[in-house]
Amino acid sequence: MPATGTSSPGVTTSGVPRPGGAGRLAGHVVSRVGYGAMQLERLRGDRAAALALLRRAVELGVDHVDTAQFYGDGLVNDLIREAIRPADGVVVVTKVGADPDPGGPLPLRPAQRPEQLRASVEANLESLGVDQLPVVNLRRLDTPPGLRAQGDQVVDVEDQLAELTAMRDEGKIGAIGLSAVTPAVLRRALPAGIACVQNSYSLVSREDEEMLRLCVAEGIAWVPFFPLGGAFPAMPKVGDEPAVRAAAESLGVTAAQIGLAWLLHHAPNVLLIPGTADAGHLAANLAAGGVRLDGAALAALDAVPSRPADVPLG
Repeated sequence: MPATGTSSPGVTTSGVPRPGGAGRLAGHVVSRVGYGAMQLERLRGDRAAALALLRRAVELGVDHVDTAQFYGDGLVNDLIREAIRPADGVVVVTKVGADPDPGGPLPLRPAQRPEQLRASVEANLESLGVDQLPVVNLRRLDTPPGLRAQGDQVVDVEDQLAELTAMRDEGKIGAIGLSAVTPAVLRRALPAGIACVQNSYSLVSREDEEMLRLCVAEGIAWVPFFPLGGAFPAMPKVGDEPAVRAAAESLGVTAAQIGLAWLLHHAPNVLLIPGTADAGHLAANLAAGGVRLDGAALAALDAVPSRPADVPLG
């Protein structure tokens, strides 16, 4: 569980300045630039390097880490359990709604039924070695990119939230978030109390502006995944945009840092969780929280066209 007692919202519990400043997530104050742990699976053969990367993230001010039991079939959660201590004050956010499927077109298969959600919560609790998960995101399959539900995996959000709310009442979940949802589904879910929304969103794929405005109005954190696009070959890439490269050259930073900085400037409720398995990229991602974009740069970036982010599965 996160430690308490931070003397200033501008620093973490250990006194490190928060990358990107302070944001709010499920009642916790967190750094606006955190860390998405999915890519830690790339370090499966070098456990020491993976643990060192997580410790370095905490040293640099990360106190919001995003994970799931299905990342590396428990490997990533196991690394987090070993590397991150309660005194670090890190909010570890998990997700449910899928199970590993290494032989599929994506390495996941839907696990949307209420009993599957409960099993996944229990698996996250066990692998992280905690009594309560601060935030659990329900990974729905309503929006691109990628995975879609079929057959008995098409489940009403109300039935799913009833199970997660029961587990929140039992004390196993602190707060509930949603991932890969539409504005209509979010509106249906609001009575359950939603802490955050994770959808695919970046400078080059901004089809969720309506959703973002709704989250701002409701005080819900917006946590975009694929914040730089390009996670799959069919997806547009932020770094390919001339306006992004021009802004990066002007400010002496990387195109990726411009893409992350734009997200932070775009809305006050944005929390970032860029992922990497490289310590240099980690430091660069966190440094994006200090990049300042003036009005002219923002206007040029805002004018970049938005394109769909769907991923063909054929």
